[in-house]
Amino acid sequence: MIALSLDEIAAAVGGSLRLRSTDATSATLVDGTVTTDSREIAPGDVFFAKRGEFDDGHRFAPAAADQGAALLVVEHELDLEVPQIVVEDSVVALGALATDVVARVRAHGDLKIVGVTGSNGKTTTKNLLRAVLEHVGPTVAARASYNNEVGGPITMLALAHDTKFLVAEMGASGVGEIARLVRMARPDIGIVLKVGLAHAGEFGGIEQTVRAKSEMVTDLLPTDVAVLNLDDPRVAPMAGLTEARVVTFGLGSAADVRADDLVVHARGTEFTVHVPGGESARVHFGVLGEHHVMNALAAVAASVELGVALADVVAALEQVTLAERWRMQVMGGRDDVTVINDAYNASPDSMSAAIKTLAQVKAPGTRTIAVLGEMSELGEFSGEEHDRIGLLAVRLGISQLIVVGPGARRLHITAINEGSWDGESAYVETADEAYDLVVASAQPGDTVLVKSSNSAGLRHLGDRLGEWFS
Repeated sequence: MIALSLDEIAAAVGGSLRLRSTDATSATLVDGTVTTDSREIAPGDVFFAKRGEFDDGHRFAPAAADQGAALLVVEHELDLEVPQIVVEDSVVALGALATDVVARVRAHGDLKIVGVTGSNGKTTTKNLLRAVLEHVGPTVAARASYNNEVGGPITMLALAHDTKFLVAEMGASGVGEIARLVRMARPDIGIVLKVGLAHAGEFGGIEQTVRAKSEMVTDLLPTDVAVLNLDDPRVAPMAGLTEARVVTFGLGSAADVRADDLVVHARGTEFTVHVPGGESARVHFGVLGEHHVMNALAAVAASVELGVALADVVAALEQVTLAERWRMQVMGGRDDVTVINDAYNASPDSMSAAIKTLAQVKAPGTRTIAVLGEMSELGEFSGEEHDRIGLLAVRLGISQLIVVGPGARRLHITAINEGSWDGESAYVETADEAYDLVVASAQPGDTVLVKSSNSAGLRHLGDRLGEWFS
């Protein structure tokens, strides 16, 4: 975090400063990392004691103090000899501090901010943008999927006065959450990737999901840029909801930034990218999966708008071989068995894309194995969407389907009911059973996909299989 006095921080968060019996004064400067996790505290850092659904961060404040925290932001004063700022709501205070810091950095530099949202692809697009922009100037981007009311502000608080780019991933589980993050960061460029059924159960339906994602662009200024997926019928109409200049991306000829001549193989995807002005380039993209081309196009569109030359954008994209751990991560290799671990999260769109990729990348004469777990947070859509994935696996000719856990069992039943399989779909209760089945049945040359929502825990199964076949 940029250096601020204790008084300045208290004013930013609307809190009351309690110096306790320390050597600190109201003018004491603090410039450490801001976190809500006491395990991450180092000397000089700031700890926000956040109340959670199952625990209370105030319980861990003593540990933060012992590890050298310079400041505690709390909802009630604690008997600890560390400066404290008492606030009504620590999460609201965290957002207020992020808003203040972003404004200060903007006022004294040439910071440009890109906001990224969508039902799928946020983290990949954020990572691609970071890979491009860090070659141009100091860049801050979220680690992992820090994109909610806590992770978003913590990312913003990592800004320094010389930061040139902030890439802010913005997720939500309800209407209004993206709007709050947008008000904190005030993006110069707002990207909407896709609106699908991911978390539709939490949002209360697809219409509410559309409304929430559109918050990325509704408050943009005429001098800003809205980067929209022209291929998504729920995203494209958002052009009418913003005063910003609109730049579209997609695979169709009408998109401002588009890709054609796609070639998908086990080492990634090749495509030709076209940008406004008639310039084009061939891209050898090492991230597995045709669906990631759309994320790359969004990154290209934003980067070009920020003044990065297309050749430099392409060179940076071609250096990226992994979107993020557990996202289309290629492992294995022994006996030519390839393991694709894509079990960080799953929605109907990303599950379909992963299975299609599995079918596309297999070598002639080899087999495919799809180990699939539950797609969570789909609400009323859960049954029919698991049905759809079961049908897709059959129709794409996946050699062996292994369905894991009660939440995904309907997928297995649907595959059987399709009527064309005889034992090609197996159901197991646990990841350990799935591991034993894959190890026992895999043949040289097989390609194995592991895919599920995070809550199903299959990402660790993917790691185990990757290590076994390494």
